[in-house]
Amino acid sequence: MTATTTGAASMKRTPFKKILIANRGEIALRVMRTARRMGYGVVAVYSTADRDARHVREADEAVHIGDNLPAQSYLRIDAIIEAARRSGADAVHPGYGFLAENEDFAAACRAAGLVFVGPSAESIRAMGDKAGAKAIMMKAGVPCVPGFQGDQNEDVLAAEAGRIGFPVMIKATAGGGGRGMRLVPDAASFPDMLKRAQSEAQGAFGDPTVILERAIVEPRHIEIQVFGDRHGNAIHLGERDCSVQRRHQKVIEEAPSPAVSPELRARMGEVAVKAVKAIGYEGAGTLEFLLDSSGAFYFMEMNTRLQVEHPVTEAIAGLDLVELQLRIAAGEPLAIVQDDVKLVGHAIEVRLCAEDAGHDFMPQSGRMLRWEMPGNVRAEHALESGADIPPFYDSMIAKLVAYGATRDEARLKLAHALDRTLAFGVTTNQAFLAACLRNPTFAAGGATTAFIAQQGEALRAQTAGGLDPSSLAALVLYITGRGAFEWRAGRALTPSFPLPMRIERDHKLHEIEIGRQRDGSYEIVEGAERRSVSVDRVGASEIAFRYEGLNSAATFLRDGDRLYMLYNGATVAAHDLTLARPEPADTAGGDGKLRAAMNGRVVAVFVQPGEQVSRGQPLVTLEAMKMEHVHAAPVAGVVSAVHVSEGEQAVMGRIVVEIEAAADDA
Repeated sequence: MTATTTGAASMKRTPFKKILIANRGEIALRVMRTARRMGYGVVAVYSTADRDARHVREADEAVHIGDNLPAQSYLRIDAIIEAARRSGADAVHPGYGFLAENEDFAAACRAAGLVFVGPSAESIRAMGDKAGAKAIMMKAGVPCVPGFQGDQNEDVLAAEAGRIGFPVMIKATAGGGGRGMRLVPDAASFPDMLKRAQSEAQGAFGDPTVILERAIVEPRHIEIQVFGDRHGNAIHLGERDCSVQRRHQKVIEEAPSPAVSPELRARMGEVAVKAVKAIGYEGAGTLEFLLDSSGAFYFMEMNTRLQVEHPVTEAIAGLDLVELQLRIAAGEPLAIVQDDVKLVGHAIEVRLCAEDAGHDFMPQSGRMLRWEMPGNVRAEHALESGADIPPFYDSMIAKLVAYGATRDEARLKLAHALDRTLAFGVTTNQAFLAACLRNPTFAAGGATTAFIAQQGEALRAQTAGGLDPSSLAALVLYITGRGAFEWRAGRALTPSFPLPMRIERDHKLHEIEIGRQRDGSYEIVEGAERRSVSVDRVGASEIAFRYEGLNSAATFLRDGDRLYMLYNGATVAAHDLTLARPEPADTAGGDGKLRAAMNGRVVAVFVQPGEQVSRGQPLVTLEAMKMEHVHAAPVAGVVSAVHVSEGEQAVMGRIVVEIEAAADDA
């Protein structure tokens, strides 16, 4: 390198010593880990709801940035800049989500003399708007999905949708994560879908602008990881397959994709690097494409940040992507060229989320009473036993990543790890994820974005075998029923009288009788089903038993009249209602009372007292964990009371609207 070149390079250096992480949870801890290894100090920021969070405790310093809505606290640019000033941080890492792709935030950091660990505000602006990004990509020769971007008049958009042809996709031009996105099957559905997409986009990003795209039927969602530096260098690190999604949000990601050949990888990577160089991009980024069954690929959008799923690329590339980010932000040139990139083996990541997969993936919140991650896979999380999961943030609470020499090795290792994950207290999608990994279509590498819609019932089915979970729950509750273990090894002098029990599990009530037999076994009766179970051992948190010749065990935690168990790879939650006062006969809304289906913030109230409504008409929309859930009228009639208003928090089960049912709907 010549002296002149050395001097030019040194002029582009922006060294720093202390990094403020403008995020929370697992990504804050992830960035801290690499930053500390490289010798940097780390500063956390936190909302009031996160004052006891792990990322706060584990940072060198932490600064409080908000008392109001917790999610909004992390969007306060002025507060974060002030936190950097107070702590002496000279760089800011935005993580992902929140302000990670906010051009104003990047610009504010630059104006304050802070190094922003990410691309320039200009690059974020260019690629953050989907319409503008498509125009740039088309000019650079990148294939794009046919569509429309322009006039936001409803009639114009409807006409353009008809021209494109249904099904058509509505997308918010700002943001991502599936928000403000709707798949419209036909012209009749378009007006309502448009309004809902615009409303969601306005609420999530402050901008209701949308674009239209032709819906590619059952595509693969493929993304290319890229890096660029301020010296004009750019590389790609291969692709990730993110096709397994629900509500346009990723559930499982893997690298490499089972559908991408080396030749296709080279073509897609070349296109991605060309795009990065066209805008002078600096830092980590991801170009997202749709891949159809013919092998044709179309640009969707660019994420100008680190992705949630970056660990699978790290696993097969043998690189620390956060380290690459920090070195680029400091002004160093990329230390590797494209020929240096070697992708070896296979990695798969699952997003463990606080949600009820069996009930429309409804977000869940509450206290995680016991939390233990398996030790044979990479687990990224910020939880611990006794921690609260608030309803204000994304539902993802952990990422589990398995690496193997082959795809099957990684897949089976990850499924087994999920079987041993302990998450007691808040419902998660643990068993659903394991079912996805073991599904024949996924195992064969055939999953597209339609996978969950097509395989949903099979994925939710309880097919593990063994003792019925409700019977096992009743047995554990029976044995531990008086605060001290009633189980004793050996035979009994006389059989006990059967004890009738009422157990609620998975929103269903089970009437069960249990009695101990003279030989020491337990007879469990539910309806016409009779099951005989022999218990070999009971500890403070484990039961070992024999049923139909099979020795089994379950880990459990009892919290008053609630029981949580890990059995056959699935978490079972049961509520002992044996001594509880009977509930009202109708809690499903047939009594005209609409109840909140989850903890969440009221984002829209569509009716007022005195209005006539029809069954199924939207009444209230709640938002929790970045997902909106429309609550519809359970009966037709007249609204007699509205108990919530926009902006307030509602707890699950609270009556939000009351309807006086019409005579023919009562």
